[in-house]
Amino acid sequence: MADYLGGGDVNRRAGWLPQEQDDLESWLAGHRDRVEARGGNVALHPVIIEFQILIDSDPVVRMYMNEMIAQVPVSKPYTKRHLESVEQLLRLINEVLTMAPEFSEGSMVTTPLAGILDWTMGTPAGFAAYRDPRINAMLGKILTAWGEFLSGPDSLYVLNDSPAGWKSERAQEVVGMNQYEHRPEEEFWGFASWNDFFTRRFKAGQRPVASPDDDKVIVSACESTPYGISTNVQRRSRFWIKSQPYSLEDMLANDESVEKFVGGTVYQAFLSALNYHRWHSPVAGTIVRAFVQPGTYFSEADSEGADAVEPKNSQAYLAHVAARAIILIQADDPVIGLMAVVPVGMVEVSSCVIDPKLTAGHHVDKGEELGYFQFGGSTECLVFRPGAIEGFSLTALPQPHDPAAGPVLVRSQLATARMAATPLALH
Repeated sequence: MADYLGGGDVNRRAGWLPQEQDDLESWLAGHRDRVEARGGNVALHPVIIEFQILIDSDPVVRMYMNEMIAQVPVSKPYTKRHLESVEQLLRLINEVLTMAPEFSEGSMVTTPLAGILDWTMGTPAGFAAYRDPRINAMLGKILTAWGEFLSGPDSLYVLNDSPAGWKSERAQEVVGMNQYEHRPEEEFWGFASWNDFFTRRFKAGQRPVASPDDDKVIVSACESTPYGISTNVQRRSRFWIKSQPYSLEDMLANDESVEKFVGGTVYQAFLSALNYHRWHSPVAGTIVRAFVQPGTYFSEADSEGADAVEPKNSQAYLAHVAARAIILIQADDPVIGLMAVVPVGMVEVSSCVIDPKLTAGHHVDKGEELGYFQFGGSTECLVFRPGAIEGFSLTALPQPHDPAAGPVLVRSQLATARMAATPLALH
C-alpha cells in the first residue's frame, strides 16, 4: 500500500485549538477562574446531573473518570495541573453549555470541550474511558445539549464587533466574510444562531464547479487541507496499530459495498475551524445509500506511544471509530463507478447532517450540496474503486512540511479518472 500522509497537529493547524500550548493553558486557567468565581451558585444542567448520577452509581465509570484526571498526560506539555477532581470537570463542562466560541486569532479555542478534556484524552485511563459505551453515550447527550444552545438565538451574542466578536474587522478579514451570504445591515447579519452562522453558504459564483460537463474530472467535496492518500486499501486492517492503515470494512460500517473498494484508494483531508463546512458531491451520479454511523466523540489512537495522542496521528483512526456520514454514489462515469463520501466528526464537531433529498435513486450533479457538519467540521474521506483514479491534482497532495499550505477549494479539481476501464475496475 502506498501512503502519502501529512503531518502537524491537526487540531491546532486547523484552528480548533490554539497554535501555542501557553495559549491553551491561559484559556483553561481563565475558564477555571470563571467557574470558581461563580462557586456553587450556578445550577447544573440536567444532562450534567445525569452524568454525575452515572459516575456515582457505576464503579467502573467512576474509576475511569477519577484515574484519567489523576494521571499525568504522557505527551502534552502542560506546565501545571488544570484538573483536580471529577466535580470540577463537570462544572467546567457545565459552563460551556451556555457558551459560543469567540474569535481570537491564533489563540482561539473553537472546541472548548476538547480543550477541557485534552488533559484526560492523553492518559491511559482516558484512552479506555472515551471508548466506554456508557461514557460515550453521556458525552453524546452533552453534545446534543450544547448543540441545542448553539442552534438557538442566545448563541448569537458572539456576533458583535468587539475584538472577540465575529463581526470585528479582523475576524471578517480572517474568515473572508465578503465571500459568504449574509445581511450586513442586520444586527446578527440575518443569522438565526451560531450554528446558522457557522454553516454559512458561499455567495453565488464564489466556488464554481471545475469542468462541470466533464465526468472525468473529480472535484473536492469540502474546503479542506490534504492529510493523506492511500492506495491498495484492504478490506480489513488493524487500523489501531502504528501508522493506522485504512480498514474499509470498519470505515464503511460493514456496508455491503465494501468488496467493490478492496484494493482501491482513500483520499483524506481535514477542515479548518474558520472555513466552509458543507459537503458537495465530487462527481455526477446517483445516490445508492446515505446514512449516519454513530461512533465515539473524544477517543484518540494510543498505538504509537506518546506521540499517538496528537491528533495528527489519530486522523485515520477517527475515520473508523468516530461519528460519521457514509454516502455511496454511483458515478455517471463508468470508470469511477461506485464511490463513497465519508465526512467524519471529531471531538465536539460530531453532528453530521445529510441533506434529506439524498434518498436511493436521487441523481446529484457534480458539486451539488450533500450535507454539512453541525458546528464546524472535522475530516473527510473519499473512497474510490481500484483502477478508477488516473491521478490527483498537485493541490491535493499533502504538504506536511508547509504549515501555511492552504485548503483545496471546494468544487475545484481534485483528481481525474482513467480514460478507459480496466478489467479490475469493472468488478
